[in-house]
Amino acid sequence: MTIHGHTRVDNYFWLNERENPEVLDYLKAENEYQEEMMKHTEPLQKQLFDEIVGRIKQNDMSVPVKHKGYWYYTRYEEGMEYPLYCRKPVRANEIRPIEIEKNNDEQVLLDGYEMSKGYTFFDVGGYSISPDNLLIAYSIDTVSRRQYKIFIKEISTGKMFTEVIENTSGNMVWANDNKTIFYSVKDESLRSCRIMRHEIGTDPKDDVEVYYEADATFYAFVSKTKSERYILIILESTLTSEIRFIDADNPKDEFKVFQKRQHDLLYGVGHYGEYFYILTNADGAKNYKLMRTPVNATEKENWEEVIPHRQDVLIEDFDLFADFMVVEERSKGLVNLRVMSHDCKTDYYINFGEPAYTVETSANPEFDTHSVRYVYTSMTTPASVYQYDMEEKTAELLKRQEIVGGYEPSGYVTERLYAPAKDGVLVPISLVYKKGLVKNGDNPLVLFGYGSYGNSVDAYFSTARLSLLDRGFVWAIAHIRGGEEMGRWWYEDGKLLKKKNTFTDFIACADYLVKQGFTNSKKMFAMGGSAGGLLVGAVANMAPQLFRGIIAQVPFVDVVTTMLDDTIPLTTGEYDEWGNPNEKEYYDYILSYSPYDNVEAKDYPAMLVTTGLHDSQVQYWEPAKWVAKLRELKTDDNPLYLRTEMEFGHGGASGRFEPYHEVAMEYAFMLDLLEK
Repeated sequence: MTIHGHTRVDNYFWLNERENPEVLDYLKAENEYQEEMMKHTEPLQKQLFDEIVGRIKQNDMSVPVKHKGYWYYTRYEEGMEYPLYCRKPVRANEIRPIEIEKNNDEQVLLDGYEMSKGYTFFDVGGYSISPDNLLIAYSIDTVSRRQYKIFIKEISTGKMFTEVIENTSGNMVWANDNKTIFYSVKDESLRSCRIMRHEIGTDPKDDVEVYYEADATFYAFVSKTKSERYILIILESTLTSEIRFIDADNPKDEFKVFQKRQHDLLYGVGHYGEYFYILTNADGAKNYKLMRTPVNATEKENWEEVIPHRQDVLIEDFDLFADFMVVEERSKGLVNLRVMSHDCKTDYYINFGEPAYTVETSANPEFDTHSVRYVYTSMTTPASVYQYDMEEKTAELLKRQEIVGGYEPSGYVTERLYAPAKDGVLVPISLVYKKGLVKNGDNPLVLFGYGSYGNSVDAYFSTARLSLLDRGFVWAIAHIRGGEEMGRWWYEDGKLLKKKNTFTDFIACADYLVKQGFTNSKKMFAMGGSAGGLLVGAVANMAPQLFRGIIAQVPFVDVVTTMLDDTIPLTTGEYDEWGNPNEKEYYDYILSYSPYDNVEAKDYPAMLVTTGLHDSQVQYWEPAKWVAKLRELKTDDNPLYLRTEMEFGHGGASGRFEPYHEVAMEYAFMLDLLEK
């Protein structure tokens, strides 16, 4: 492959032929090798799986959410991999739902258990209830390619409408006439690019295209404002966005442009009363500001400021209520919930009181309430749903994730550290370990990271992780550049021609944890998935001596070849993330860190690499080729395993329990290495 006067030779390019029997045989042979080499760990894998699943409450349900006269919730029954999606009518003056199981007025909207029968993979992409509460539209993927079929049924009778809408992104919205649905369709590269209008009871072949996005760097989706007054077409690329809208009462109207796209202008909108509220980076507001504008004057010149831009605070989201708004802000790496009244007389933050945590507003579909729901978790606190009274400033715990067999948060310690990067920037690390752990430099440790797309990896609780913590492990999250933990600049400092900061930050965190006495290079493991797989793949080339083992989940490791192939999903839409290698400057830079292109004849840590044959985000051949090249060149005797799930895609196995088989395998891989 020659470009810019430079030639690369890819000896394993043939592995990208998904339908080739020789390729399938090759992947199966790798699976057989991995199974044989790890066969002695199968009792340990079973023990780990049983431990993890044993902590999950079998008969469980979500906290019901009130909306338009119904309580909506999901619940699981004993042994079920998939939930029941249910609702029940709100009784007169009912503030809390009466015990669900004791009532016979429950309506099962979708029976995930029954619907999944006969499928190896099953995923409900989403569902939407018609405004009159009579119909449900829902989307299903049974291949794991993230190509969803939309179905429609009558809730009271269960009668299915005959039409099935193919190849959608899985999201859909109803117009207020109760008979029109808008949805998005994908092209051959799996880019969501067409917005269609469907009328219930008609052939989908006759659906009307209301918008086509010709720019291959943009994705197109549909949404509906919380007020249910407007339907939105949301057009997004990495750096630019555009929204078009119509009145939901008039589905055949032509969509109007809210604000014409401008390069480097990002914005999102909500609606309340006579105003649209706009979260935007307009006019250099890198950390975003909140604006509003009259519904009949949506262009940027009419926007007025509600919350100004601040250099040290990133505004991530907002939710509108009749008397208040709740704003999610990120400061010093942590999310804060800010409560403001529309008249600005009330303005305060909810206090959470832990050094590292995750919080976000939950389902809040109702306007006329003084309560906001949020979900709070930390590395020692299981996921907890709170209802907060914005007037009284009081929080009520509605549900905390139950850990079967018991769990005592005080038995574990969480810390927030800051590792100095090579350029002097301090990189946050969140970590958790069992109380009593001695920092003698001899503890096993997992260092997890992601660092791309501005996605922040916050401190969160994991029941599965307890199986490692109780065996003496430390679990650490490196909040490296490329995410948005420290603001928008943190993201911009870890992308394009600054991407290597992501990798060197991770290495700096590993070095720091060793110096602080948490672990050593013989007991430290790196873990990352997708773009996090790129991270650990690059680190494996740059600093292999730091780690005993690496777990790379669905890793994006063949960056140059993928970014030069615009037929592959995600490529064109990500030039603003990685750079376009058709330009020499970006080609040279990406080539300098692409894990596959930089494999050398040297010692590497032990590696477990996972992928899925139907992966729509990172094609299976990237990790397959990477492992093949590592086998060819590496000079060590450390284990190297490729595990390809032949029935699954990017997210792995579906279901409530099945994914933990892979987790148990990963944990056993690390525990086994520590015994050698």
